[in-house]
Amino acid sequence: MLQGFRSFVLRGNVVDLAVGIVIGAAFTTVVNGFVKAFLTPLVGLATGATGDFSRKTFTVGQTVFPYGNFVNATISFLLIACALYFLVVLPVNKLHERFAPHQDVQADKRDCPACLNPVPVQAYRCGHCTSQLKSPNGATDSTTLPAGPRAHD
Repeated sequence: MLQGFRSFVLRGNVVDLAVGIVIGAAFTTVVNGFVKAFLTPLVGLATGATGDFSRKTFTVGQTVFPYGNFVNATISFLLIACALYFLVVLPVNKLHERFAPHQDVQADKRDCPACLNPVPVQAYRCGHCTSQLKSPNGATDSTTLPAGPRAHD
């Protein structure tokens, strides 16, 4: 029983998940600090307020509705979402576009008659079951197949 627990805990995805959660918590602290230190005061400057709405309330009858905390939470959410998008998501997407290999448009596919897996139309041998296929021009013997690398020939 202990050996099963140990193998579960030391499995790669559990450790990766734990590291991701810890890094996420640390990153959340950084983003929240950035929003509170820089973006919330900018909202205060733009609105002419202090940027802190936590004391705002309205009263209906004798019931007090403290809506200020909701306004603060909504503004914080929007500012955090903007900060993450413009400071993390956009730069990472740009880096990914710049350094990721460009993917060509996928070739047209047809089904292998032997195993029914999709193979490119230009293929002369199935990559799944290695069955010889008819070439696009209808040839099946190796003398009329297109030149190129051939596995297992």
